[in-house]
Amino acid sequence: MPMEKEGPIGIFDSGVGGLSVLRHIRDALPTENLLYFADSAHVPYGDKTEQAILERSLAIAKFLLEQNAKALVVACNTATAAAIKAIRSAYPSLAVVGIEPGLKPAALHTRTKIIGVLATKGTLSSASFNTLSGKIATSAGVQFALQACVGLADQIEKGELDTDATEILIHRYIAPLIPQNVDTLVLGCTHYPFVRPMIEKTLRQLSSAPITIIDTGDAVAKQLMRILAEVEICRIDERAGRLTAFTTGNPIVLKNTIFALLGWQTEVFQVVAEL
Repeated sequence: MPMEKEGPIGIFDSGVGGLSVLRHIRDALPTENLLYFADSAHVPYGDKTEQAILERSLAIAKFLLEQNAKALVVACNTATAAAIKAIRSAYPSLAVVGIEPGLKPAALHTRTKIIGVLATKGTLSSASFNTLSGKIATSAGVQFALQACVGLADQIEKGELDTDATEILIHRYIAPLIPQNVDTLVLGCTHYPFVRPMIEKTLRQLSSAPITIIDTGDAVAKQLMRILAEVEICRIDERAGRLTAFTTGNPIVLKNTIFALLGWQTEVFQVVAEL
């Protein structure tokens, strides 16, 4: 496996949600070269079978390694749940970081011991999520109120971050959690931080009590920093790293989305959907 310091870090998601993780990585590791892969021809992953997500994830991992990636970040909760074990098995010497809903930090923050989780159906139904949530519920004495947010990632993919339709969805999914006395809310999909202002607005409308929001993008960046340092493959350069993006969808759309969400100009290449 390529492990050279100058090699880029590969980051992938079903679409643009992983850009919320990319933002944290760029802030934490400004000199690293980054590759971002949006599998937009197959978004969303949340309504697909685990086998389909596994196959897509392995194909994308292979593609990014062909671009000499020295490390890989699975910036998608659903893909992490379905495929990260297989990726690590296929590439045992590769530094691989996944993302999972922030149940552990939520368990540390909660006072009522009831934690709301917004995520895709695929994440909430996965064996890995249920194993993790069961362990934390037992060890920390907490309960998880789970809410599948069908269609919300689609709205974000379309760039509808502040529309009535998106607000209606967010209200629909948060409203059932409030009577359950949740005081902490986990954003269990990397798309959701991009509508955090609307989530916060909805929480204020529905609850007079403060509710803490947990976004795990920063934790992923810190874990990546630790791993790169441990295996001594951090890029040593004072110059800012480059970002290159790939998509199985429309490259112009991704280019415009990266600029709209992050304010970055970047080169975007189209990749055939089947790889």
